[in-house]
Amino acid sequence: MKNLELKAELQDPNLARLICQKIGASKIGTIRQTDTYYSVTRGRLKKRESIAVERGVGSPEPIEYIYYERPDRVNAKVSDYHLFTHEQVLERFGEAELPVWLTVEKNRELYLYESHRIHIDDVLELGWHFEFEILINDQTNMDDAQNLAERLKKTFLPALGEPISGSYSDLLATAKGIEESQP
Repeated sequence: MKNLELKAELQDPNLARLICQKIGASKIGTIRQTDTYYSVTRGRLKKRESIAVERGVGSPEPIEYIYYERPDRVNAKVSDYHLFTHEQVLERFGEAELPVWLTVEKNRELYLYESHRIHIDDVLELGWHFEFEILINDQTNMDDAQNLAERLKKTFLPALGEPISGSYSDLLATAKGIEESQP
């Protein structure tokens, strides 16, 4: 599976919420996520534990293992990702437990704009961030997807800070002085 995504610092979460409302994006809910990143030789592998939070009451969601590869660049980039079960992770990466690199915790406000995801993230130890993901499949016209990415970027620009090239795990590792993920 693939998506076209963009990440940036978020200077004004309330303005981003208003922009979501203005463009007709529907708020799906707030999710508390814990992403445990593992040291792998190529790409990134994380275990995502999520709790949907509504009015202070949490409802756990199934655990996901997400493996992905994508270039680190500040413009919108294609991420190639795969969802795995625990058994599939053991099968693909080995029977032994993988070494944990670091853990990222965040509260994510999830919005849908057409079929595209918009995230307003409050990342523990990193602050507010913004992300959108445009799903890509075999029928996707990449020029149209890139144009949509540019439109969304321009639409949210008044609320955004600096663009981010990597992942939250990269930012947190830099903030904590942790070396790059190595197996």
